[in-house]
Amino acid sequence: MLSVNFKNYLHLHLLVLIAGFTAILGELISIKAVSLVWYRMVIATFLIVIYIKIAKVKLKVSAKAILRFSIAGIIIALHWITFFGAIDVANISIALSMFSTGAFFASFIEPLIYKRAIIWYEIIFGIIVIIGVFIITQSEIKYLYGILLGISSAFFSSLFSVLNGSFLKQHTATVISFYEFISGVLFISIYILIFDTGFTSDFFNISKSDFGYLFLLASICTAYAFIAAVYIMKEISPYTVVLTYNLEPVYGIILAIILFPEKEKMSVSFYIGAIIIISVVFLNTLLQYTRKLKRRRT
Repeated sequence: MLSVNFKNYLHLHLLVLIAGFTAILGELISIKAVSLVWYRMVIATFLIVIYIKIAKVKLKVSAKAILRFSIAGIIIALHWITFFGAIDVANISIALSMFSTGAFFASFIEPLIYKRAIIWYEIIFGIIVIIGVFIITQSEIKYLYGILLGISSAFFSSLFSVLNGSFLKQHTATVISFYEFISGVLFISIYILIFDTGFTSDFFNISKSDFGYLFLLASICTAYAFIAAVYIMKEISPYTVVLTYNLEPVYGIILAIILFPEKEKMSVSFYIGAIIIISVVFLNTLLQYTRKLKRRRT
């Protein structure tokens, strides 16, 4: 019989696998990135509202907090749009390898938000990450637009994560996500009305397969993954959770190669660059954990 702790670790890896599978769904869904994210956030919001009702979560917060959550909601919407956009114009491998550059952005964004000094090794890691991106760009120049979208996605993701970290000190994750999703839906809706085709009959005319994939994306990969991740962080150390989530690009790229072997066939240089970037992410997380341990001991 499996121990409770081992089951939690298995659950954590399942969540990381689900995160990697998000990119697979982005490839399978045929609608464009903006519409995809709109549907994802609308369905996920509806499901989270159901959870809020069942769990009897109180949503009352200050107007200032709502404004902050709304800004973060727009940022996460931009992250998802650029991420799925990178998959559309390039492929899953490009999107996920560029997503790994988020640790590089976080090393500069976090000191600005939390007003701390930049750590010397983070600068070195940043340079190494740039080298990894350069290697990928040189070998996969045909995917340049996808690379730029992927890097933009990583930046928005890092900014969102750092902001959310500051929000969690005063508010629950459920309340934060509710307001972020609502604001994200409003932001994309305004964009669609002003800069896109609007909410025409064609917008809502999606295939059964697309709707099925969208529901899977919004329910399992968004609403469930969010609630489960909150539970996991109560049972497993935050460091272990963060370190394990660094496997998301690895799992995603492996799944992509298995499911889409022709489209995901990349050059040797690409994998060298991707390995460099992902290795730096792991090493950075490890050193951050070591620094925290030293602080606790002193």
